[in-house]
Amino acid sequence: MKHLLKLMDLSEKEIVEILNLADQLKYEKKNGIEHHILKGKTLGLIFEKSSTRTRVSFEVGMYDLGGNALFLSSRDLQIGRGEPVQDTARVLSRYLDGIMIRTYAQEEVEDLAKYGSIPIINGLTDYCHPCQVLADLMTIREHKGVLKGKKLCYIGDGNNMTNSLIVGGIKMGMEVSVACPHGYEPDAELMKWAAENGTFTCTESVLEAAKEADVLYTDVWASMGQEAEAEERKKIFAGYQINSDVMAVAHSDAMVMHCLPAHRGEEITDDVLEAHADEIFDEAENRLHAQKAVLVKCMLK
Repeated sequence: MKHLLKLMDLSEKEIVEILNLADQLKYEKKNGIEHHILKGKTLGLIFEKSSTRTRVSFEVGMYDLGGNALFLSSRDLQIGRGEPVQDTARVLSRYLDGIMIRTYAQEEVEDLAKYGSIPIINGLTDYCHPCQVLADLMTIREHKGVLKGKKLCYIGDGNNMTNSLIVGGIKMGMEVSVACPHGYEPDAELMKWAAENGTFTCTESVLEAAKEADVLYTDVWASMGQEAEAEERKKIFAGYQINSDVMAVAHSDAMVMHCLPAHRGEEITDDVLEAHADEIFDEAENRLHAQKAVLVKCMLK
């Protein structure tokens, strides 16, 4: 595995290998077993979109693995200020052993991989969020034992999270249902692929999507960069919420997930979040372990 650009690029076998390695690295960290697998390696962290969790988890992850992480904000780089991405990719490839980038355009991530000669890891784009969904799959497997045959229901905006959840879920043999308002559906090509390769539904009905779900998942109604639409989205997404009514139609032992930060009272009620806090914060922690597995798979040569 050279890069992690999007989950569609990975086979089921490769995803399982990442999850197994993540479990192993989590066990070693919890038990104080040193694993300096990437000693002497340096990872560049490019942030054109800021994020507490992504930065901290990648920096701690590289430290745990014996390597170094170098934080690069958009202010530190010439990308977007005249230097073509292909030149930046070639220059950084001479200094670094890998790059994690969190940005807007998926094309920028793909171009870094195309023109550079080092591993590129997608920390989030407007199109997808593969690192988060690997952590999500790891968390579901921890709590449910298996992925295959389980029903994953996503409620809310058909955004980058939804795109990656659809791909990850279908590739791992899960049934995936999505509830979102008309006009806010996930990527059309991905939905077509999902319907052809597994059990997938997309509906405007929250209760229909959530029926007999094993996992309920939601995200904020307005993502980063959509702040100007926040008030309008509150009206459009009213009702697209994980609450007691939704929990009542899901399986009685359904788990609840949220990639955080959460807006309590909007996409999820306070009582549901608190009742499932252990699952949600396991999910947040597992970003660290899943990303460390990705770093090892990409950077260990």
